[in-house]
Amino acid sequence: MSGTIRTAVIGVGYLGQFHAEKYASLPESELVGVVDSDRARADEVAAKVGTVSYTDYRELLDKVDAVSIVVPTQYHHEVAKAFLARGVHVLLEKPITTTVEEADELIRLADENRAIFQVGHLERFNPVVLGLQGLLTGPRFVESVRIAPFKPRGTDVNVVLDLMIHDIDIIQTIVGSPVSQVNSIGAPVFTDEEDIANARIQFENGCVANVTASRISLKSERKMRIFQPDSYISVDFQNKKLAVFRKGSGEMFPGVPNVNIEEKSFEQGDALRSEIASFLDCVATGKTPVVSGRDGKRALETALKINTKL
Repeated sequence: MSGTIRTAVIGVGYLGQFHAEKYASLPESELVGVVDSDRARADEVAAKVGTVSYTDYRELLDKVDAVSIVVPTQYHHEVAKAFLARGVHVLLEKPITTTVEEADELIRLADENRAIFQVGHLERFNPVVLGLQGLLTGPRFVESVRIAPFKPRGTDVNVVLDLMIHDIDIIQTIVGSPVSQVNSIGAPVFTDEEDIANARIQFENGCVANVTASRISLKSERKMRIFQPDSYISVDFQNKKLAVFRKGSGEMFPGVPNVNIEEKSFEQGDALRSEIASFLDCVATGKTPVVSGRDGKRALETALKINTKL
């Protein structure tokens, strides 16, 4: 596709408004509209970003080339299906859908209509995740913790589909092996769904991941530790810091080797802008998205396996 890409954002609640701001600011995008079932909210965001407001996404089916869909998870399949069936390129917020069957249908529609289908696993665009490239030599054990204070938004799904799915996606990407077994435990605290959960994920290649997520904590923390035969990597997603520990030559004292430590800090950046810019680049060039529909489905499958054991 050449020239400016006609874009829209479907759902401009808390997160959707930021999508609209990024599209409005990117030179390759012509933001032709924003949609929200709440007319006042649609009008407010449209005025802020200088576009037209709508309350029915179907009014935009023939007016756009690409959309971000940022509606509650239960509506992901319905809305994405309508656009993909028209050949409109879709960036769909995570989790991809509520069921694997729904995800399969969206992937099929994207393939049949040659539409770019990207899933919004935003953490993949975190510069510290990009900094892991070249450091992974065969993870054997991964431990991740993602905790945050309680916020009413996002509670249409449990903490596994709300927060943990970010780490599920990253871990499956870096391990590169199918899941063989899952065990998990969780509890609802402030909502009717699980607000805190822990999962132990075993992979066919022998790697094990211990994953914890909570949305009822007093602080925010997003960290991961990756243990490999030749190194230990500490990842701080929130503060954009990466540390690699390797055995050095010589000994600190008898029987204890020296440890070489390499530390890196990254600019905070704007992961959402990077995600949307990457999506639009795929629309323009036909490249495969960083997080494809199949990646989104893979993360959903594992998340649902975890949910069945809660």
